[in-house]
Amino acid sequence: MNDIPLPPSGSEVLPEGAIPAATLVIMRPAPDNGPDEILMVKRSTNMAFAAGAVVFPGGRVDPDDYLVARQHGPDVHEADGAARVAALRETLEETGLAVGWPALQERELADVRRALLAGTLLSDILAARGDRIALDSFVPFARWCPNFKEARTFDTRFYAVAAPPHSHELTVEEAEHSHIFWASAHRTLMMADRGEVSVIFPTRRNLERLARVADFEEFSAHSRQFPVELVTPWIEWCEGQSFLCIPDHLGYPVTRESFDQVRRG
Repeated sequence: MNDIPLPPSGSEVLPEGAIPAATLVIMRPAPDNGPDEILMVKRSTNMAFAAGAVVFPGGRVDPDDYLVARQHGPDVHEADGAARVAALRETLEETGLAVGWPALQERELADVRRALLAGTLLSDILAARGDRIALDSFVPFARWCPNFKEARTFDTRFYAVAAPPHSHELTVEEAEHSHIFWASAHRTLMMADRGEVSVIFPTRRNLERLARVADFEEFSAHSRQFPVELVTPWIEWCEGQSFLCIPDHLGYPVTRESFDQVRRG
């Protein structure tokens, strides 16, 4: 049991080697006037982390993301700003959806996406176009850093944003993902319960939180009621059974799950 994390000490201490990352919960009105739908992607089965799992779009923070953050979000803390840029960039690369980039027209999306995937820096693209990105449109609501030896350790900041209007078909970047779909948080959880999709522990806890609200505006208001603190799950034992736990003051309706049932990465 030496690789199982212990209860937190009360201070935000990142595990050694944690990789900065960002993920984006994109919410749009449902066609049936039900709860907002959320954009989900299924990771390819050959990925080292969360292979085959359904997740929110996102990925690692790149060095260029810090430069863009300084240029477009000078009032945002550097690490927070870089994560917002990474969430924007990774979402466009992975799905073809541009968020927080009001000047980018639909007819231009494919070319910009191809340029990013080919290695062109976002800072160079923005400079050449003279565009500004709207990092303040992203609502921060969580920061997770699970620490398990069998998976890579990511220090992931979570943001929510309202989906922009779009009429083009969204497609996955096939090197990393195999499927993309819109579904409410409740529907995705039901799919997971039926075994139709696989959901890792952080995604499930955040889907449960999202399922408590009707739309982006309500979730934004909910998020403002709770601090964004580093969540590093830990093990607790109760009546001979181990549970993976998270803090109970951050807005999550479910704060523990049987360790034997958890998918960690």
